[in-house]
Amino acid sequence: RDSNRHVKVKQKSAVLNMLKKLDKIRFRGHKRDEFLDLAESPNASDTECGDEIPVKIPRTSARDNEELRDPAGPGTIIMASGVQDFNRTESDRLNEIKGHLEIALLEKHFLQEELRKLREETNAETLRQELEKERQRRLELEQKVNEVLKARAEEAPAAQQPAKPQAQANGTDKRSHTVCSRLQKWFCDKFGEYVEDFRFQPEENTVETEEPLSARRLTENMRRLKRGAKPVTNFVKNLSALSDWYSIYTSAIAFIIYMNAVWHGWAIPMFLFLAILRLSLNYLIARGWRIQWSIVPEVSEPVEPPKEDLTVSEKFQLVLDVAQKAQNLFGKMADILEKIKNLFMWVQPEITQKLYIALWAAFIASCFLPYRIIGLGMGLYAGIKFFLIDFIFKRCPRLRAKYDTPYIIWTSLPTDPQLKERSNATVSRRLQTAASRSYVGSSAPTGISKDEDTSRFHTTKRGNFHEVFNLSENERPLAVCENGWRCCLINRDRKMPTDYIRNGVLYVTENYLCFESSKSGSSKRNKVIKLTDITDIQKYKVLSVLPGSGMGIAVSTPSTQKPLVFGAMVHRDEAFETIFSQYVKITSASSSSES
Repeated sequence: RDSNRHVKVKQKSAVLNMLKKLDKIRFRGHKRDEFLDLAESPNASDTECGDEIPVKIPRTSARDNEELRDPAGPGTIIMASGVQDFNRTESDRLNEIKGHLEIALLEKHFLQEELRKLREETNAETLRQELEKERQRRLELEQKVNEVLKARAEEAPAAQQPAKPQAQANGTDKRSHTVCSRLQKWFCDKFGEYVEDFRFQPEENTVETEEPLSARRLTENMRRLKRGAKPVTNFVKNLSALSDWYSIYTSAIAFIIYMNAVWHGWAIPMFLFLAILRLSLNYLIARGWRIQWSIVPEVSEPVEPPKEDLTVSEKFQLVLDVAQKAQNLFGKMADILEKIKNLFMWVQPEITQKLYIALWAAFIASCFLPYRIIGLGMGLYAGIKFFLIDFIFKRCPRLRAKYDTPYIIWTSLPTDPQLKERSNATVSRRLQTAASRSYVGSSAPTGISKDEDTSRFHTTKRGNFHEVFNLSENERPLAVCENGWRCCLINRDRKMPTDYIRNGVLYVTENYLCFESSKSGSSKRNKVIKLTDITDIQKYKVLSVLPGSGMGIAVSTPSTQKPLVFGAMVHRDEAFETIFSQYVKITSASSSSES
Protein backbone atom coordinates (compact mmCIF):
# COMPACT_ATOMS: atom_id res chain seq x y z
CA ARG A 1 0.00 0.00 0.00
CA ASP A 2 2.86 2.35 0.74
CA SER A 3 4.41 1.51 -2.60
CA ASN A 4 1.11 2.39 -4.38
CA ARG A 5 1.01 5.66 -2.53
CA HIS A 6 4.60 6.46 -3.64
CA VAL A 7 3.81 5.63 -7.28
CA LYS A 8 0.77 7.90 -7.29
CA VAL A 9 2.72 10.75 -5.72
CA LYS A 10 5.43 10.38 -8.38
CA GLN A 11 2.86 10.39 -11.18
CA LYS A 12 1.32 13.52 -9.81
CA SER A 13 4.68 15.28 -9.56
CA ALA A 14 5.54 14.29 -13.19
CA VAL A 15 2.24 15.72 -14.47
CA LEU A 16 2.82 18.93 -12.53
CA ASN A 17 6.28 19.29 -14.03
CA MET A 18 4.88 18.86 -17.55
CA LEU A 19 2.21 21.48 -16.90
CA LYS A 20 4.82 23.92 -15.61
CA LYS A 21 6.88 23.44 -18.81
CA LEU A 22 3.79 24.13 -20.92
CA ASP A 23 3.09 27.22 -18.83
CA LYS A 24 6.61 28.43 -19.56
CA ILE A 25 5.90 28.09 -23.32
CA ARG A 26 2.48 29.69 -22.94
CA PHE A 27 3.25 32.51 -20.51
CA ARG A 28 6.94 33.13 -21.33
CA GLY A 29 8.49 31.71 -18.12
CA HIS A 30 6.01 32.78 -15.44
CA LYS A 31 5.05 30.30 -12.79
CA ARG A 32 1.87 28.35 -13.14
CA ASP A 33 0.81 29.16 -9.59
CA GLU A 34 0.34 32.80 -10.55
CA PHE A 35 -2.46 31.98 -13.07
CA LEU A 36 -5.75 30.24 -12.98
CA ASP A 37 -6.33 26.73 -14.13
CA LEU A 38 -7.68 26.07 -17.62
CA ALA A 39 -11.22 25.70 -16.31
CA GLU A 40 -10.97 29.01 -14.44
CA SER A 41 -9.28 30.93 -17.27
CA PRO A 42 -11.55 33.57 -18.87
CA ASN A 43 -9.90 33.06 -22.31
CA ALA A 44 -10.89 29.38 -22.39
CA SER A 45 -13.84 28.53 -24.57
CA ASP A 46 -16.05 25.52 -24.82
CA THR A 47 -14.20 24.30 -27.92
CA GLU A 48 -10.77 24.56 -26.38
CA CYS A 49 -11.55 21.91 -23.70
CA GLY A 50 -12.73 18.37 -24.09
CA ASP A 51 -16.22 17.03 -23.90
CA GLU A 52 -15.94 16.62 -20.14
CA ILE A 53 -15.54 19.65 -17.95
CA PRO A 54 -12.58 19.21 -15.64
CA VAL A 55 -13.52 19.20 -11.95
CA LYS A 56 -12.06 22.03 -9.91
CA ILE A 57 -9.78 20.49 -7.26
CA PRO A 58 -9.41 22.49 -4.07
CA ARG A 59 -5.89 23.54 -3.20
CA THR A 60 -4.24 21.79 -0.29
CA SER A 61 -2.72 23.64 2.62
CA ALA A 62 0.90 23.47 3.81
CA ARG A 63 -0.07 21.07 6.59
CA ASP A 64 -1.68 18.68 4.12
CA ASN A 65 1.46 18.79 1.98
CA GLU A 66 3.60 18.02 4.94
CA GLU A 67 1.38 15.13 5.86
CA LEU A 68 1.59 13.88 2.26
CA ARG A 69 5.35 14.11 2.28
CA ASP A 70 5.46 12.18 5.54
CA PRO A 71 4.76 8.52 4.82
CA ALA A 72 4.36 7.76 8.47
CA GLY A 73 1.56 10.21 8.96
CA PRO A 74 -1.90 9.37 10.15
CA GLY A 75 -4.10 7.25 7.95
CA THR A 76 -6.85 9.75 7.41
CA ILE A 77 -4.51 12.12 5.64
CA ILE A 78 -3.26 9.34 3.37
CA MET A 79 -6.84 8.36 2.51
CA ALA A 80 -7.69 11.96 1.63
CA SER A 81 -4.74 12.22 -0.72
CA GLY A 82 -5.65 8.95 -2.35
CA VAL A 83 -9.20 10.16 -2.99
CA GLN A 84 -7.82 13.40 -4.47
CA ASP A 85 -5.56 11.46 -6.84
CA PHE A 86 -8.34 9.20 -7.96
CA ASN A 87 -10.62 12.13 -8.69
CA ARG A 88 -8.06 13.66 -10.96
CA THR A 89 -8.26 11.11 -13.72
CA GLU A 90 -5.95 10.70 -16.65
CA SER A 91 -8.45 12.04 -19.24
CA ASP A 92 -8.77 15.32 -17.33
CA ARG A 93 -5.04 15.80 -17.43
CA LEU A 94 -4.86 15.07 -21.16
CA ASN A 95 -7.67 17.58 -21.84
CA GLU A 96 -5.83 20.23 -19.86
CA ILE A 97 -2.64 19.58 -21.83
CA LYS A 98 -4.63 19.74 -25.08
CA GLY A 99 -6.11 23.10 -24.12
CA HIS A 100 -2.70 24.57 -23.33
CA LEU A 101 -1.33 23.35 -26.66
CA GLU A 102 -4.23 24.90 -28.57
CA ILE A 103 -3.72 28.21 -26.76
CA ALA A 104 -0.01 28.13 -27.65
CA LEU A 105 -0.81 27.46 -31.34
CA LEU A 106 -3.36 30.29 -31.41
CA GLU A 107 -0.86 32.71 -29.92
CA LYS A 108 1.71 31.65 -32.48
CA HIS A 109 -0.82 32.32 -35.25
CA PHE A 110 -1.69 35.75 -33.82
CA LEU A 111 2.00 36.67 -33.54
CA GLN A 112 2.62 35.66 -37.15
CA GLU A 113 -0.29 37.86 -38.28
CA GLU A 114 1.08 40.82 -36.33
CA LEU A 115 4.53 40.26 -37.83
CA ARG A 116 3.08 40.17 -41.35
CA LYS A 117 1.15 43.42 -40.73
CA LEU A 118 4.28 45.10 -39.43
CA ARG A 119 6.18 44.01 -42.54
CA GLU A 120 3.44 45.39 -44.81
CA GLU A 121 3.36 48.70 -42.97
CA THR A 122 7.10 49.18 -43.10
CA ASN A 123 7.34 48.11 -46.83
CA ALA A 124 10.72 46.56 -46.32
CA GLU A 125 11.00 45.48 -49.96
CA THR A 126 10.44 48.98 -51.34
CA LEU A 127 12.88 50.38 -48.81
CA ARG A 128 15.46 47.84 -49.91
CA GLN A 129 14.93 48.75 -53.59
CA GLU A 130 15.26 52.47 -52.86
CA LEU A 131 18.35 51.78 -50.80
CA GLU A 132 19.88 49.84 -53.72
CA LYS A 133 19.07 52.70 -56.12
CA GLU A 134 20.66 55.21 -53.79
CA ARG A 135 23.73 53.02 -53.53
CA GLN A 136 24.01 52.81 -57.32
CA ARG A 137 23.61 56.57 -57.64
CA ARG A 138 26.26 57.13 -55.01
CA LEU A 139 28.63 54.80 -56.86
CA GLU A 140 28.00 56.59 -60.15
CA LEU A 141 28.59 59.98 -58.56
CA GLU A 142 31.77 58.71 -56.98
CA GLN A 143 32.96 57.44 -60.37
CA LYS A 144 32.20 60.79 -62.02
CA VAL A 145 33.97 62.71 -59.24
CA ASN A 146 37.00 60.42 -59.55
CA GLU A 147 37.09 60.92 -63.32
CA VAL A 148 36.91 64.71 -62.95
CA LEU A 149 39.65 64.67 -60.31
CA LYS A 150 41.86 62.48 -62.47
CA ALA A 151 41.34 64.79 -65.46
CA ARG A 152 42.22 67.83 -63.40
CA ALA A 153 45.23 66.05 -61.92
CA GLU A 154 46.46 65.20 -65.44
CA GLU A 155 45.90 68.76 -66.67
CA ALA A 156 47.63 70.36 -63.66
CA PRO A 157 51.09 68.71 -64.23
CA ALA A 158 50.91 69.46 -67.95
CA ALA A 159 50.36 73.13 -67.11
CA GLN A 160 52.99 73.10 -64.38
CA GLN A 161 55.78 71.44 -66.41
CA PRO A 162 56.63 74.46 -68.64
CA ALA A 163 56.30 76.75 -65.63
CA LYS A 164 58.82 74.91 -63.39
CA PRO A 165 62.02 76.57 -64.70
CA GLN A 166 60.42 79.99 -64.53
CA ALA A 167 59.15 79.29 -60.97
CA GLN A 168 62.69 78.57 -59.87
CA ALA A 169 63.87 81.89 -61.35
CA ASN A 170 61.16 84.05 -59.88
CA GLY A 171 58.67 83.40 -57.03
CA THR A 172 56.00 85.55 -58.59
CA ASP A 173 55.27 82.88 -61.25
CA LYS A 174 53.94 80.54 -58.57
CA ARG A 175 51.39 83.09 -57.57
CA SER A 176 50.31 83.59 -61.17
CA HIS A 177 50.02 79.81 -61.58
CA THR A 178 47.82 79.52 -58.52
CA VAL A 179 45.70 82.40 -59.78
CA CYS A 180 45.31 80.64 -63.15
CA SER A 181 44.32 77.39 -61.48
CA ARG A 182 41.77 79.21 -59.36
CA LEU A 183 40.36 80.93 -62.43
CA GLN A 184 40.21 77.60 -64.24
CA LYS A 185 38.45 75.99 -61.31
CA TRP A 186 35.99 78.88 -61.08
CA PHE A 187 35.36 78.67 -64.82
CA CYS A 188 34.71 74.91 -64.62
CA ASP A 189 32.38 75.35 -61.67
CA LYS A 190 30.43 78.13 -63.34
CA PHE A 191 30.25 76.98 -66.96
CA GLY A 192 30.84 73.25 -66.66
CA GLU A 193 27.10 72.55 -66.62
CA TYR A 194 26.56 74.60 -69.79
CA VAL A 195 29.42 72.82 -71.54
CA GLU A 196 27.82 69.48 -70.69
CA ASP A 197 24.63 70.61 -72.46
CA PHE A 198 26.50 70.72 -75.79
CA ARG A 199 27.59 67.10 -75.56
CA PHE A 200 26.28 65.09 -78.52
CA GLN A 201 23.87 62.30 -77.71
CA PRO A 202 22.13 59.79 -79.98
CA GLU A 203 18.61 60.75 -80.99
CA GLU A 204 15.77 58.82 -79.49
CA ASN A 205 13.37 57.39 -82.04
CA THR A 206 9.93 57.67 -80.49
CA VAL A 207 7.04 55.94 -82.22
CA GLU A 208 3.72 57.70 -81.78
CA THR A 209 0.80 55.45 -80.98
CA GLU A 210 -2.11 55.81 -83.39
CA GLU A 211 -5.55 56.17 -81.91
CA PRO A 212 -8.31 53.80 -83.06
CA LEU A 213 -11.10 55.11 -85.26
CA SER A 214 -13.89 56.64 -83.20
CA ALA A 215 -16.93 58.65 -84.36
CA ARG A 216 -16.80 60.86 -81.29
CA ARG A 217 -13.08 61.56 -81.72
CA LEU A 218 -13.63 62.25 -85.42
CA THR A 219 -16.32 64.88 -84.82
CA GLU A 220 -14.23 66.48 -82.07
CA ASN A 221 -11.21 66.75 -84.38
CA MET A 222 -13.34 68.27 -87.13
CA ARG A 223 -14.64 70.92 -84.73
CA ARG A 224 -11.11 71.61 -83.50
CA LEU A 225 -9.88 72.04 -87.07
CA LYS A 226 -12.72 74.43 -87.82
CA ARG A 227 -12.04 76.49 -84.70
CA GLY A 228 -8.30 76.56 -85.38
CA ALA A 229 -8.75 77.71 -88.98
CA LYS A 230 -11.28 80.39 -88.06
CA PRO A 231 -8.72 83.21 -87.41
CA VAL A 232 -7.02 82.51 -90.75
CA THR A 233 -10.31 82.48 -92.64
CA ASN A 234 -11.39 85.70 -90.93
CA PHE A 235 -8.09 87.36 -91.92
CA VAL A 236 -8.55 86.29 -95.55
CA LYS A 237 -12.15 87.56 -95.52
CA ASN A 238 -11.04 90.95 -94.22
CA LEU A 239 -8.36 91.22 -96.92
CA SER A 240 -10.85 90.34 -99.65
CA ALA A 241 -13.31 92.84 -98.16
CA LEU A 242 -10.62 95.56 -98.35
CA SER A 243 -9.91 94.66 -101.98
CA ASP A 244 -13.64 94.55 -102.85
CA TRP A 245 -14.28 97.92 -101.12
CA TYR A 246 -16.92 96.35 -98.89
CA SER A 247 -16.65 99.42 -96.64
CA ILE A 248 -15.72 102.39 -98.79
CA TYR A 249 -14.40 104.53 -95.95
CA THR A 250 -12.28 101.73 -94.49
CA SER A 251 -10.79 100.76 -97.86
CA ALA A 252 -10.07 104.42 -98.75
CA ILE A 253 -8.32 105.09 -95.42
CA ALA A 254 -6.30 101.86 -95.74
CA PHE A 255 -5.29 102.74 -99.33
CA ILE A 256 -4.14 106.26 -98.36
CA ILE A 257 -2.17 105.07 -95.31
CA TYR A 258 -0.52 102.25 -97.25
CA MET A 259 0.54 104.40 -100.22
CA ASN A 260 1.87 107.12 -97.91
CA ALA A 261 3.88 104.56 -95.89
CA VAL A 262 5.36 103.02 -99.05
CA TRP A 263 6.25 106.44 -100.49
CA HIS A 264 8.12 107.47 -97.33
CA GLY A 265 9.70 104.04 -96.79
CA TRP A 266 7.65 103.13 -93.73
CA ALA A 267 5.98 100.00 -95.10
CA ILE A 268 7.84 97.51 -92.86
CA PRO A 269 7.35 99.60 -89.66
CA MET A 270 3.67 99.94 -90.55
CA PHE A 271 3.19 96.16 -90.80
CA LEU A 272 5.11 95.62 -87.54
CA PHE A 273 2.97 98.23 -85.80
CA LEU A 274 -0.22 96.52 -87.07
CA ALA A 275 1.04 93.18 -85.72
CA ILE A 276 1.74 94.75 -82.30
CA LEU A 277 -1.70 96.39 -82.31
CA ARG A 278 -3.37 93.05 -83.15
CA LEU A 279 -1.56 91.32 -80.29
CA SER A 280 -2.55 94.09 -77.88
CA LEU A 281 -6.20 93.76 -78.89
CA ASN A 282 -5.99 89.99 -78.47
CA TYR A 283 -4.59 90.51 -74.97
CA LEU A 284 -7.52 92.79 -74.05
CA ILE A 285 -9.99 90.29 -75.53
CA ALA A 286 -8.39 87.50 -73.49
CA ARG A 287 -8.81 89.67 -70.37
CA GLY A 288 -12.56 89.92 -70.97
CA TRP A 289 -12.92 93.07 -73.08
CA ARG A 290 -15.50 92.99 -75.85
CA ILE A 291 -13.68 94.34 -78.90
CA GLN A 292 -14.63 93.62 -82.51
CA TRP A 293 -12.16 94.82 -85.11
CA SER A 294 -13.37 93.29 -88.34
CA ILE A 295 -14.47 94.75 -91.64
CA VAL A 296 -16.87 91.91 -92.33
CA PRO A 297 -19.32 91.31 -89.44
CA GLU A 298 -18.88 87.89 -87.90
CA VAL A 299 -21.87 85.58 -88.01
CA SER A 300 -22.18 83.34 -84.97
CA GLU A 301 -23.02 79.81 -85.97
CA PRO A 302 -25.10 77.66 -83.63
CA VAL A 303 -22.95 75.10 -81.87
CA GLU A 304 -24.52 71.68 -81.82
CA PRO A 305 -23.90 69.70 -78.66
CA PRO A 306 -22.00 66.48 -79.34
CA LYS A 307 -24.12 63.36 -79.27
CA GLU A 308 -23.06 60.66 -76.87
CA ASP A 309 -24.51 57.63 -78.66
CA LEU A 310 -24.73 57.50 -82.45
CA THR A 311 -26.59 54.93 -84.45
CA VAL A 312 -24.91 52.89 -87.16
CA SER A 313 -26.55 54.99 -89.89
CA GLU A 314 -25.41 58.26 -88.27
CA LYS A 315 -21.85 56.96 -87.90
CA PHE A 316 -21.81 55.86 -91.54
CA GLN A 317 -23.15 59.24 -92.68
CA LEU A 318 -20.55 61.01 -90.52
CA VAL A 319 -17.75 59.00 -92.11
CA LEU A 320 -19.11 59.82 -95.58
CA ASP A 321 -19.27 63.56 -94.81
CA VAL A 322 -15.75 63.62 -93.43
CA ALA A 323 -14.46 61.56 -96.35
CA GLN A 324 -16.11 63.98 -98.82
CA LYS A 325 -14.60 67.04 -97.11
CA ALA A 326 -11.19 65.40 -96.94
CA GLN A 327 -11.46 64.41 -100.60
CA ASN A 328 -12.28 67.98 -101.70
CA LEU A 329 -9.58 69.50 -99.49
CA PHE A 330 -6.91 67.08 -100.68
CA GLY A 331 -8.02 67.65 -104.28
CA LYS A 332 -7.58 71.43 -103.99
CA MET A 333 -4.18 71.06 -102.35
CA ALA A 334 -3.09 68.57 -105.02
CA ASP A 335 -4.22 70.95 -107.80
CA ILE A 336 -2.16 73.81 -106.32
CA LEU A 337 0.97 71.68 -105.88
CA GLU A 338 0.67 70.10 -109.34
CA LYS A 339 0.25 73.51 -111.00
CA ILE A 340 3.36 74.84 -109.27
CA LYS A 341 5.28 71.72 -110.28
CA ASN A 342 4.16 71.96 -113.90
CA LEU A 343 5.04 75.67 -113.98
CA PHE A 344 8.67 74.98 -113.09
CA MET A 345 8.95 71.75 -115.11
CA TRP A 346 8.20 73.41 -118.49
CA VAL A 347 5.03 71.38 -119.04
CA GLN A 348 3.53 74.47 -120.72
CA PRO A 349 6.58 76.10 -122.34
CA GLU A 350 4.79 79.33 -123.33
CA ILE A 351 3.75 79.95 -119.69
CA THR A 352 7.08 79.03 -118.11
CA GLN A 353 8.83 81.24 -120.68
CA LYS A 354 7.05 84.31 -119.27
CA LEU A 355 8.24 83.44 -115.75
CA TYR A 356 11.76 82.91 -117.09
CA ILE A 357 11.87 86.36 -118.72
CA ALA A 358 10.41 88.03 -115.61
CA LEU A 359 13.08 86.45 -113.39
CA TRP A 360 15.87 87.63 -115.69
CA ALA A 361 14.44 91.16 -115.70
CA ALA A 362 14.22 91.17 -111.89
CA PHE A 363 17.81 89.90 -111.63
CA ILE A 364 19.19 92.60 -113.91
CA ALA A 365 17.19 95.32 -112.11
CA SER A 366 18.49 94.15 -108.73
CA CYS A 367 22.06 94.35 -110.02
CA PHE A 368 21.89 97.94 -111.34
CA LEU A 369 19.10 99.71 -109.44
CA PRO A 370 19.25 100.61 -105.70
CA TYR A 371 17.07 98.58 -103.40
CA ARG A 372 15.10 101.63 -102.29
CA ILE A 373 13.82 102.26 -105.81
CA ILE A 374 13.04 98.55 -106.30
CA GLY A 375 11.15 98.39 -102.99
CA LEU A 376 9.27 101.59 -103.83
CA GLY A 377 8.22 100.27 -107.23
CA MET A 378 7.12 96.87 -105.88
CA GLY A 379 5.18 98.48 -103.00
CA LEU A 380 3.36 100.95 -105.26
CA TYR A 381 2.49 98.19 -107.75
CA ALA A 382 1.20 95.90 -104.97
CA GLY A 383 -1.01 98.65 -103.50
CA ILE A 384 -2.45 99.73 -106.86
CA LYS A 385 -3.11 96.13 -107.91
CA PHE A 386 -4.65 95.12 -104.58
CA PHE A 387 -6.93 98.13 -104.10
CA LEU A 388 -7.72 99.23 -107.69
CA ILE A 389 -6.84 96.72 -110.41
CA ASP A 390 -8.28 93.65 -108.62
CA PHE A 391 -11.45 95.57 -107.83
CA ILE A 392 -11.93 96.41 -111.54
CA PHE A 393 -11.08 92.88 -112.67
CA LYS A 394 -13.56 91.32 -110.21
CA ARG A 395 -16.32 93.58 -111.45
CA CYS A 396 -15.41 93.01 -115.13
CA PRO A 397 -14.63 89.33 -115.81
CA ARG A 398 -13.95 89.88 -119.50
CA LEU A 399 -11.19 92.39 -118.78
CA ARG A 400 -9.72 89.96 -116.28
CA ALA A 401 -9.70 87.12 -118.81
CA LYS A 402 -7.86 89.35 -121.31
CA TYR A 403 -5.41 91.46 -119.28
CA ASP A 404 -4.89 89.90 -115.82
CA THR A 405 -1.60 88.09 -116.50
CA PRO A 406 -1.19 86.24 -113.14
CA TYR A 407 -4.80 85.03 -113.31
CA ILE A 408 -4.39 83.88 -116.92
CA ILE A 409 -1.17 82.02 -116.12
CA TRP A 410 -2.64 80.33 -113.05
CA THR A 411 -5.89 79.23 -114.74
CA SER A 412 -4.09 77.96 -117.83
CA LEU A 413 -1.67 75.82 -115.84
CA PRO A 414 -2.79 72.18 -116.14
CA THR A 415 -2.90 69.56 -113.42
CA ASP A 416 -1.78 65.97 -113.86
CA PRO A 417 -5.31 64.58 -114.45
CA GLN A 418 -5.92 67.29 -117.06
CA LEU A 419 -2.68 66.39 -118.82
CA LYS A 420 -3.71 62.74 -118.81
CA GLU A 421 -7.12 63.59 -120.27
CA ARG A 422 -5.53 65.73 -122.94
CA SER A 423 -3.15 62.97 -123.96
CA ASN A 424 -6.00 60.45 -124.11
CA ALA A 425 -8.13 62.90 -126.09
CA THR A 426 -5.39 63.49 -128.63
CA VAL A 427 -4.85 59.74 -129.08
CA SER A 428 -8.60 59.13 -129.53
CA ARG A 429 -8.85 62.01 -132.01
CA ARG A 430 -6.06 60.59 -134.09
CA LEU A 431 -7.73 57.19 -134.14
CA GLN A 432 -11.13 58.69 -134.99
CA THR A 433 -9.73 60.87 -137.76
CA ALA A 434 -7.87 57.93 -139.24
CA ALA A 435 -10.99 55.71 -139.09
CA SER A 436 -13.30 58.45 -140.42
CA ARG A 437 -10.96 59.23 -143.33
CA SER A 438 -10.82 55.59 -144.34
CA TYR A 439 -14.59 55.26 -143.98
CA VAL A 440 -15.33 58.52 -145.82
CA GLY A 441 -12.98 57.65 -148.62
CA SER A 442 -14.93 54.43 -149.20
CA SER A 443 -18.62 55.26 -148.66
CA ALA A 444 -19.31 58.88 -147.67
CA PRO A 445 -20.40 61.52 -150.19
CA THR A 446 -17.94 64.18 -151.20
CA GLY A 447 -19.92 67.22 -149.95
CA ILE A 448 -19.74 66.35 -146.21
CA SER A 449 -17.46 68.38 -143.98
CA LYS A 450 -15.27 67.00 -141.15
CA ASP A 451 -17.55 68.28 -138.40
CA GLU A 452 -20.58 66.63 -139.93
CA ASP A 453 -18.55 63.49 -140.40
CA THR A 454 -17.47 63.21 -136.75
CA SER A 455 -20.95 64.03 -135.45
CA ARG A 456 -22.57 61.55 -137.75
CA PHE A 457 -20.34 58.63 -136.98
CA HIS A 458 -20.00 58.92 -133.20
CA THR A 459 -19.75 55.34 -131.95
CA THR A 460 -20.57 53.45 -128.79
CA LYS A 461 -19.39 50.01 -127.67
CA ARG A 462 -21.97 48.29 -129.91
CA GLY A 463 -21.74 50.47 -132.99
CA ASN A 464 -22.67 53.88 -134.30
CA PHE A 465 -24.71 55.95 -131.87
CA HIS A 466 -27.60 56.76 -134.21
CA GLU A 467 -27.86 53.12 -135.35
CA VAL A 468 -27.94 51.73 -131.80
CA PHE A 469 -30.83 53.99 -130.71
CA ASN A 470 -32.53 54.39 -134.14
CA LEU A 471 -32.09 58.17 -134.12
CA SER A 472 -31.19 60.69 -136.77
CA GLU A 473 -27.56 61.13 -137.71
CA ASN A 474 -27.40 64.59 -136.11
CA GLU A 475 -28.06 63.21 -132.61
CA ARG A 476 -24.87 62.59 -130.65
CA PRO A 477 -24.04 62.69 -126.92
CA LEU A 478 -23.17 65.98 -125.32
CA ALA A 479 -19.53 66.79 -124.58
CA VAL A 480 -20.08 66.16 -120.87
CA CYS A 481 -21.20 62.57 -121.38
CA GLU A 482 -19.36 61.35 -124.47
CA ASN A 483 -18.47 58.12 -122.66
CA GLY A 484 -21.79 58.00 -120.78
CA TRP A 485 -22.58 57.32 -117.13
CA ARG A 486 -22.63 53.78 -115.78
CA CYS A 487 -25.96 53.04 -114.06
CA CYS A 488 -28.83 50.55 -113.79
CA LEU A 489 -32.35 51.16 -115.13
CA ILE A 490 -35.12 50.20 -112.68
CA ASN A 491 -38.47 49.86 -114.46
CA ARG A 492 -41.02 49.35 -111.71
CA ASP A 493 -43.85 48.75 -114.17
CA ARG A 494 -42.27 45.42 -115.15
CA LYS A 495 -42.63 42.38 -112.90
CA MET A 496 -40.06 40.03 -114.43
CA PRO A 497 -36.63 40.19 -112.74
CA THR A 498 -34.84 40.32 -116.10
CA ASP A 499 -36.86 43.35 -117.19
CA TYR A 500 -37.04 45.02 -113.79
CA ILE A 501 -33.33 45.91 -113.51
CA ARG A 502 -30.95 46.44 -116.42
CA ASN A 503 -27.30 47.47 -116.27
CA GLY A 504 -25.99 49.82 -118.90
CA VAL A 505 -24.84 53.32 -119.84
CA LEU A 506 -26.87 56.54 -119.90
CA TYR A 507 -26.35 59.25 -122.58
CA VAL A 508 -27.85 62.71 -123.05
CA THR A 509 -28.23 64.28 -126.48
CA GLU A 510 -29.76 67.59 -127.49
CA ASN A 511 -33.27 66.11 -127.63
CA TYR A 512 -33.15 62.62 -126.10
CA LEU A 513 -32.20 60.66 -123.00
CA CYS A 514 -30.72 57.33 -124.15
CA PHE A 515 -30.00 54.20 -122.11
CA GLU A 516 -27.91 51.43 -123.67
CA SER A 517 -28.28 48.01 -122.06
CA SER A 518 -25.08 46.02 -121.57
CA LYS A 519 -26.53 42.47 -121.56
CA SER A 520 -28.14 42.09 -124.96
CA GLY A 521 -27.07 43.31 -128.38
CA SER A 522 -30.61 43.95 -129.59
CA SER A 523 -31.93 47.49 -129.58
CA LYS A 524 -35.22 46.36 -128.00
CA ARG A 525 -33.69 46.39 -124.53
CA ASN A 526 -32.40 49.94 -124.98
CA LYS A 527 -34.47 52.88 -123.78
CA VAL A 528 -34.92 56.23 -125.53
CA ILE A 529 -36.85 59.04 -123.82
CA LYS A 530 -37.60 62.33 -125.52
CA LEU A 531 -36.79 65.27 -123.27
CA THR A 532 -39.99 67.11 -124.16
CA ASP A 533 -42.03 64.07 -123.01
CA ILE A 534 -40.57 64.18 -119.50
CA THR A 535 -43.09 65.48 -116.96
CA ASP A 536 -40.87 65.40 -113.86
CA ILE A 537 -37.23 64.80 -113.05
CA GLN A 538 -35.74 64.67 -109.57
CA LYS A 539 -33.04 63.05 -107.47
CA TYR A 540 -34.04 59.72 -106.01
CA LYS A 541 -32.87 57.48 -103.17
CA VAL A 542 -33.34 53.83 -104.04
CA LEU A 543 -32.71 52.34 -100.58
CA SER A 544 -33.96 54.48 -97.71
CA VAL A 545 -31.98 52.38 -95.20
CA LEU A 546 -28.65 53.66 -96.46
CA PRO A 547 -27.51 57.14 -95.33
CA GLY A 548 -27.02 60.06 -97.70
CA SER A 549 -29.18 61.55 -100.44
CA GLY A 550 -28.99 58.51 -102.70
CA MET A 551 -27.42 57.74 -106.07
CA GLY A 552 -30.42 57.72 -108.42
CA ILE A 553 -32.45 59.91 -110.77
CA ALA A 554 -36.23 59.44 -111.20
CA VAL A 555 -37.76 60.39 -114.56
CA SER A 556 -41.55 60.52 -115.05
CA THR A 557 -43.18 60.21 -118.47
CA PRO A 558 -46.82 59.85 -119.59
CA SER A 559 -46.16 56.36 -120.96
CA THR A 560 -45.13 54.91 -117.58
CA GLN A 561 -47.26 54.53 -114.48
CA LYS A 562 -44.28 54.71 -112.11
CA PRO A 563 -41.16 56.82 -112.69
CA LEU A 564 -38.15 55.24 -114.33
CA VAL A 565 -35.18 55.20 -111.96
CA PHE A 566 -31.56 55.36 -113.10
CA GLY A 567 -29.76 54.14 -109.99
CA ALA A 568 -26.27 53.27 -108.77
CA MET A 569 -24.78 56.33 -110.49
CA VAL A 570 -21.44 57.40 -109.05
CA HIS A 571 -21.63 60.83 -110.75
CA ARG A 572 -25.32 61.33 -109.99
CA ASP A 573 -25.12 65.08 -109.30
CA GLU A 574 -23.24 65.81 -112.52
CA ALA A 575 -25.69 63.72 -114.56
CA PHE A 576 -28.70 65.35 -112.91
CA GLU A 577 -27.43 68.88 -113.59
CA THR A 578 -26.71 68.01 -117.24
CA ILE A 579 -30.11 66.37 -117.83
CA PHE A 580 -32.02 69.09 -115.99
CA SER A 581 -30.25 71.97 -117.78
CA GLN A 582 -30.81 70.35 -121.20
CA TYR A 583 -34.43 69.65 -120.25
CA VAL A 584 -35.00 73.29 -119.25
CA LYS A 585 -33.30 74.46 -122.46
CA ILE A 586 -35.46 72.27 -124.70
CA THR A 587 -38.74 73.07 -122.91
CA SER A 588 -38.07 76.82 -122.95
CA ALA A 589 -37.18 76.70 -126.66
CA SER A 590 -40.34 74.70 -127.50
CA SER A 591 -42.55 77.04 -125.45
CA SER A 592 -41.07 80.13 -127.13
CA SER A 593 -41.55 78.61 -130.60
CA GLU A 594 -45.18 77.77 -129.83
CA SER A 595 -45.87 81.31 -128.57
